[in-house]
Amino acid sequence: MKTKFPIERFQQLETPFYYYDLNSLDRTLDEVATLSAQYGYHIHYALKANANIPILNRISARGFGADCVSGYEVRRALETGFSPADIVFAGVGKADWEIELGLDHGISCFNSESVQELEVINEIAARKGVKARVALRINPNVDAHTHHYITTGVEENKFGINPWDREQVVRFLTTARNIEFVGLHFHIGSQITNYDVFKGLCIRINEIQSWFAGQMMIAKSINVGGGLGVNYSDPDGNGPDFKAYFEIFKHHLDLQPGQEVHFEPGRALVAHSGSLISRVLYIKEGLKTHFAILDAGMTELIRPALYQAFHLIQNITSSADGKLYDVVGPICESSDCFGKAVYLPETQRGDLIAIRSTGAYGETMSSNYNLREKAKTWYSDEIQSNDPSK
Repeated sequence: MKTKFPIERFQQLETPFYYYDLNSLDRTLDEVATLSAQYGYHIHYALKANANIPILNRISARGFGADCVSGYEVRRALETGFSPADIVFAGVGKADWEIELGLDHGISCFNSESVQELEVINEIAARKGVKARVALRINPNVDAHTHHYITTGVEENKFGINPWDREQVVRFLTTARNIEFVGLHFHIGSQITNYDVFKGLCIRINEIQSWFAGQMMIAKSINVGGGLGVNYSDPDGNGPDFKAYFEIFKHHLDLQPGQEVHFEPGRALVAHSGSLISRVLYIKEGLKTHFAILDAGMTELIRPALYQAFHLIQNITSSADGKLYDVVGPICESSDCFGKAVYLPETQRGDLIAIRSTGAYGETMSSNYNLREKAKTWYSDEIQSNDPSK
């Protein structure tokens, strides 16, 4: 369904701002809730993609769990209705206070990433007189074939327990009195659009699970992580094929009787629901290109500068004949560029520009660089209720 922006209302608002189409979000959440229930899968939404309270309230209302990578995210999940029994906590550098927070609230499990972390969790749990539920995050050495900054599952990455540490981990767990081994956890990267990569992950999970079974360690749950990508070129088209995605794990994952399968989607749920709305400040004519200089910059959306990521850019107030523009921001950095040679209707000062699919890793990665204030956030239900034309 093509997004129809309330342009007249947008003209009245201070730019830049983030805009979330909650109807689009609801459609995606409903689809995933229905499909995951059919397969008996457990969904934990990855808060790092977008941690806005109205969005989290909608996600927790579907009965999804939360995937957190900081104590701050654990707090936010608890505040927005996620059950502690459905909160999983990953991350290579959990501070003591974060571990204590998880234990105090009885979260589902810690996805532990090193031998030393296991030792610390065991010590803190012993001090509190409780048992910590732990899943081992295993580095499966699977290349996700995505940008190297968002690849997490090969041996050169900092994430997960490597093969040469497994025997030490098993020895420790057999003696740790305050840890309960509950699962195996995997995550190989983000923005994966080649579904064959997930088949490869299943094969490695089967091999790794077989190794642990040989050590008499049977996991209650297999957490396959997230990473499912979206089509940034077509935010109004069909979203990720969740059915095909779930089918891969249904057909290629070898499970023990009664074993649960858990997923941690983030971007795939929220990306297309969000847009960054900006206003053109200036048009600068160059020798080889034209520059459309916006009031939004890398402080509002860092992905193009950090990952060379593509986002669809649209002039939503002009329908004139088109030209090529380098679409840039006002930040004092040459990397502050949203797109080069972008074909747009002839653009002028004051036009509104929509940078699409920013619902994931847009607002949540924003900053105050150059002492800029954080951009405001608007939701479709707010816009409609405050629209004087209604």
